[in-house]
Amino acid sequence: MPRENDIGQPIGEAIPDWSHATRPGQPSIDGQTCRLEKLSRNRHAADLFEAFKDDIKGANWTYIGVGPFASELEFAEWVEQSASLKDPHFYAMIDNNTGKAVGLAAYMRIKPEHGVIEVGHIVFSSRMQRTRMATEIMYLMMRHAFEELGYRRYEWKCDSLNAPSKRAAVRFGFEYDGMFKQAYVYKGRNRDTEWYSILDSGWATIKSAFEAWLDNSNFDQDGRQIHRLEDIRNGLD
Repeated sequence: MPRENDIGQPIGEAIPDWSHATRPGQPSIDGQTCRLEKLSRNRHAADLFEAFKDDIKGANWTYIGVGPFASELEFAEWVEQSASLKDPHFYAMIDNNTGKAVGLAAYMRIKPEHGVIEVGHIVFSSRMQRTRMATEIMYLMMRHAFEELGYRRYEWKCDSLNAPSKRAAVRFGFEYDGMFKQAYVYKGRNRDTEWYSILDSGWATIKSAFEAWLDNSNFDQDGRQIHRLEDIRNGLD
């Protein structure tokens, strides 16, 4: 039963210890196979453009509000502009083996006063798609948001037609919250947006599953996973 106020109206659970979360600002977030670095035109634009060139048809940009980019200069100017923003707060994804930037992601719709933050603008180049690194990047961003910045709710939103993004949300442990119809117009077309979330109350289980999946013992000599992330997480519930 919900609580009631002094005049008998139902009200939400009190959170007396809550104050606010912190805005992202850390210049790097380090992992075993990869790291996140605050996006920079000088450090990352050339590497990212080179990595994204593998996507000849521009499929990675279909559900992103920008791109694909016609030239390296056009892309570099967009990187410079994006890197200057506080929300979204962009990171380049760095492959620790090569030191090269191979993808993009951002914290966005950042609301420290409510403890809500979204991960978005995710663009994995072909050099990191379906790799251990891609999963670790998502783990690093979640861990940073919950444990270091103090957020209560971590969101994932995508075009309702973006089947790979919806599968990824479920794989990473997000729960489906619903659909906002006609939420956006982008690239001259309608977008119905599906919402997913992870709450701080569920983070401990999701974290344990990520860490078990990322452990070296979960990969064979050819680097293939032994247990799926979803199966590990279901075994912890």
